[in-house]
Amino acid sequence: MTSIQNGPAMLSNAARPTRPSALANALTFGWRAVLKFKHVPEQLFDLIMTPLMFTLLFTFVFGGALAGSTSDYLQFFLPGILVQTVVFNSVYSGMGLSTDLSKGLFDRFRSLPIWSLSPFAGLMAGDVLRHTIAGLIILSVGLALGYRPEAGVVGVLFSFLLLIVIGFGVGWIFIVLGLLIRTPMTVMTIGFTFIFPLVFASNIMVRPETMPGWLEAFVVRNPVTHMATALRGLMSGTATAGDVMLALTAPVLLTLVLSPVVLWLYRRN
Repeated sequence: MTSIQNGPAMLSNAARPTRPSALANALTFGWRAVLKFKHVPEQLFDLIMTPLMFTLLFTFVFGGALAGSTSDYLQFFLPGILVQTVVFNSVYSGMGLSTDLSKGLFDRFRSLPIWSLSPFAGLMAGDVLRHTIAGLIILSVGLALGYRPEAGVVGVLFSFLLLIVIGFGVGWIFIVLGLLIRTPMTVMTIGFTFIFPLVFASNIMVRPETMPGWLEAFVVRNPVTHMATALRGLMSGTATAGDVMLALTAPVLLTLVLSPVVLWLYRRN
């Protein structure tokens, strides 16, 4: 009887668990993003086959015509295809978010005492994993075909860091679309409609000086062009601080402008 009476007092004296930090929240949702690969392994098919197909197709179909030989073209093309893959993969952030919203998962997340942006940080963590896997696949195929990064391992490491920053910045565009658009397929359609002109009207596949003057004027100012140029420079050891800063400008601006928009849209809904 005494123990029952003392029960409330014992409970009231118990120390309240420490509230998880924003980083702990983000890591938890990041682990959730990683588990999606385990439970939905079909995602790995797109992740592996699409970059592999683009690398082989453009190298062997266009390499001889554009550079005289596939090996010469591969030295020019492979850093560009890394940028293209990261930009394309960013679309899946919006698709995953739209899917979660349609299932009501984010209604549950809103009720939890967590950092407001932690679900989106988890999406970004999944993106980092996707970008890294796809980049390693492309690099491995390129090395097997004869690509040689003149800057060695250090250049490759800095290139991958730049790729992750690019993917992080571009991903905010599609998170906004995922919050505004109800169906994942529509997010993908609108996303690729926006991304395709930027990717293909760049210097990823061909040099701007071979294009008509009006198109060259756009291409040299295209943020994707700056990203590909910086990555080529990092891989070859010729990148300047100006090249890297130009490549980082768009991702940094997108993060600064769109992350508050994402939080506002999330809270508004």
